[in-house]
Formats: sequence, structure tokens, C-alpha cells
Amino acid sequence: MQAIVKKLFSLILTVLVISFLTFIIFSIIPGNAALAKLGVDASPEQIAALEEKLQLNDPVIIRYGRWLWGALQGDFGESLQYSGVSVGELLGTRLPVTMVLAGISFLLIVLLSVPIALLCVKFRDRLLDRILTVLGQVMMAVPAFFLGILITYVFGLLLRAFRPGAYEGLSLRYLFFPALSIAIPKIAMTVRFLKSSVRGELSQDYVRTARAHGASEDQVLKNHVLKNALIPVITFLALVIGEILAGSIVAEQVFSVPGLGRLLITSISARDYPVVQAIVMYITTVVVSLDFLVDLLYRLVDPRLRRGG
Repeated sequence: MQAIVKKLFSLILTVLVISFLTFIIFSIIPGNAALAKLGVDASPEQIAALEEKLQLNDPVIIRYGRWLWGALQGDFGESLQYSGVSVGELLGTRLPVTMVLAGISFLLIVLLSVPIALLCVKFRDRLLDRILTVLGQVMMAVPAFFLGILITYVFGLLLRAFRPGAYEGLSLRYLFFPALSIAIPKIAMTVRFLKSSVRGELSQDYVRTARAHGASEDQVLKNHVLKNALIPVITFLALVIGEILAGSIVAEQVFSVPGLGRLLITSISARDYPVVQAIVMYITTVVVSLDFLVDLLYRLVDPRLRRGG
């Protein structure tokens, strides 16, 4: 119980530190939110008046404290780019898109990586294993934006499976392809990690016992090895979810998907720091919360951790 409390305290502290660093960094980089809002034709008097209205002239620590107090109450302020629109309202319209995109990506990773890894193990050092291994290394090396462009060209322009740039709402037909561009490198990484874990389990004594009792190779893999091999993969998959959120930034730009990633890019360009701060906090909270949940899951699976903490 004490270890869980420490982990929870570490989670909260991490979120606070990252929120502070993000606020500080965004405050010192070149640019002016008032100028970005008014445009280059605005007079110095107009810019100064807007800076005063937005309280941009206050010390950074005061502005951060004001933001943090509001955030703790669920109020992230108003967007500087979209006048009169609260940050919460803006994120509320974009978050479902990113969540659905991430969900489809994660589902593709799980559904495809497990059978591919098992095939590689079953046909170890044979032609199929070597082909899949080479393809995996290629997929991990391809930049995300190029993969998105390639999928757009093949499935959008050549096969006409979807219309590039014509976002159709929360439609599986459209979101499947940006989700695929996010998932492919992660599938290759997961296959490599799971394959190594499965091969490590195959050398254990319980596998030899199962084989001695007449279990086939498929039964050994599915009924005995896989459930144990997946335990270390849980942490990796949790990290993958964080990477999916980061990868969605590129995919949303390439496929013109109006999610949080695309909103983050436009908000940085417009110096809309309340929106940027809220999105960074969302991603940070998701990643550290997943780390906390994985730690709890490990304690449920491994009795030694429960005794130790």
C-alpha cells in the first residue's frame, strides 16, 4: 500500500513539473500571442491593449499560478485563437476524434502483432520468419509522415478507398487509414518485443513438461506460453498508447483529421498557449496514469511485488 501511495504521489508531482516546464518554455520562446491574434497590421497601441487584457504582462509565475488554480477547478481558460471559445469546449470537440483514432490504432496493433509474432516463433529461422522480420525492420525505419503519404497515395489516389483530405466525421472508412499509418511501425515493434518474450518462455521447464504430456506446439504456444509472455509486453503496450497519441499529430496533419494533434500544431503557430498547455497536460496525464495502472496490474499478477510493497 505504501508503494502505491508513493507511486501516486510521483504521478501527481510529474504532472505538476511538466505543466510548469511547459508553461515556462512557452513563455520564453520567441513570438507574441497578441500579435498573432491581431495580425501584423495591428498598431503597437492595439497590441499593448490586448496584452493588458489577456494579462500577458504579468510575471510568468503569477500567470502559471492563475492557470494552475483554474485547471484544478476544471477551467483551462479561453482560447486566444478562437475568441469567446473556452479551451474545454474546444478540446471537447477534438478529443473524441483523437480517442477514436487512437482506439482503432491500438486495436490494429493488438489484433495483428500477436498472430504475426506467433507465426515468427512457429516458423523460426525459416523463410516466413525472415520475411516478416525484414518487413518489420523496414516498417520501423520508415518516417511516420512518409508512411502516411504512401498510404494516401496507394489507398486514396490509386485504389480510391477513401477521398484524401475529405474528412467524413467519426467514420471507420476514413479513420482506418490514418490509424493504419500510426499502427504499422508499432505493430513491427510489438512483434519484435513479443517474439523475444515468447522465445524466452519456450526455454522454461513448464514448457518441457507440457510437451512431455503430449501437448502440440500450437497448444503449448496458445495455452501456456502466450499468457506468460504477454506480462512484460503489458508495459510496452502502455508506452505504445503514449506513442500513439504522439504519432497522431503527424497522421492528423497528413490526413486532415481535426483531432487534438492538428489542434496542437495550429495552436503553437497561433501562440494559443492555453490550448497548448491543456493538450500537453492531457497527453502527460494519460501517459503517467497508464504507467501507474501498469504498476498496479503488475502487483496483481506478480505476488512478489505485493509482498515487497
